[in-house]
Amino acid sequence: MPDPTLSLTAELIQRRSVTPQDDGCQHLIAQRLAPLGFVATHLKFGDVSNLWLRRGATEPLIVLAGHTDVVPPGPEDRWASPPFEPVIRDGFLFGRGAADMKASLAAFVTAIEALLAAHPDLPGSLALLLTSDEEGPATDGTTRVVDWLLATQQIPAYCLVGEPTSVHQLGDTLKNGRRGSLSGVLTVRGQQGHVAYPHLARNPIHLAAPALAELASTIWDEPSEDFPATTFQVSNVQSGTGAGNVIPGELTAWFNFRFSPASSADSLRQRVDALLSRHHLDAEVQWTLGAEPFLTPRGTLVQTVQQAVQQVTGMEPDISTSGGTSDGRFLIQLGSEVVELGPCNATIHQRNECIDVSAPAQLSAIYQHILLNLLSRS
Repeated sequence: MPDPTLSLTAELIQRRSVTPQDDGCQHLIAQRLAPLGFVATHLKFGDVSNLWLRRGATEPLIVLAGHTDVVPPGPEDRWASPPFEPVIRDGFLFGRGAADMKASLAAFVTAIEALLAAHPDLPGSLALLLTSDEEGPATDGTTRVVDWLLATQQIPAYCLVGEPTSVHQLGDTLKNGRRGSLSGVLTVRGQQGHVAYPHLARNPIHLAAPALAELASTIWDEPSEDFPATTFQVSNVQSGTGAGNVIPGELTAWFNFRFSPASSADSLRQRVDALLSRHHLDAEVQWTLGAEPFLTPRGTLVQTVQQAVQQVTGMEPDISTSGGTSDGRFLIQLGSEVVELGPCNATIHQRNECIDVSAPAQLSAIYQHILLNLLSRS
């Protein structure tokens, strides 16, 4: 692999860093950047490894943020090649984490190396924030590091997250925000009985079905310039005893809202409760707020990322807030501008995850332009 970014991507893929394990990825990156003056602070919380690498003590502070953990590969014999043995085939690099997000981590490193080789005296400070708890519960990762940064008064002006944001080709989409995530576990209680005597029972499946249908068909709000409309999805439904002649006594349904600022978490809870009440259900919902929506206005960082993508690829990226949650929801609490840009996401979390072999080098060039343009402004 003659390209250094592609080579480093492959080296990171070889490390079986299934969440919350890091398997030495952060140590490798710290060793790589130590000769350039980056000082490592390892922040261990529970089973989670976090790394803060910083060079410089002046403003502005620019942070490159990402995660070294990957999702489990699933049955490895169903992969065309072993998931932790990087293989180039038909112009693509295959391996778990290739796109999400070890190519971005490698591109961070080589972009910094190239930038400082050409401009060793740039003003400002550079830092990497890496965690092994993005694909997991995300309770001991970036959110804990953000608390530490606030306590130590290390506040970035700009945060660039390497999440795989591109859709069809590298650089076609950046994200300047994300929708919120609100999950619920709905329990509907009925009365168990014999299917031949339904008048002596109350079937929770029959009782819940109209309410679930109404929840699925409700328009919760309208899209805006920056956000798509709020969506509702049922992900799991469980009921029954396994016997064909028994009316179940209870139904459980898991659902999720991805919501824009047009709807608050509280308003969604209230609307669901009111809907369930109208259907006269003996029901309760256990709620979990995974993330609030956030947005970085289309200012300095958004414009700088757009310009860098255009310089390298010739494309003007779309600006989006779609998709799942990311650690950007924690970084925004620092008061920083936060933008996400990374490789194509078509194969993330799938078997045979892969990335075009040209993408890591291109991504490194884009990151280098972003850093140079931001630091040159100071």
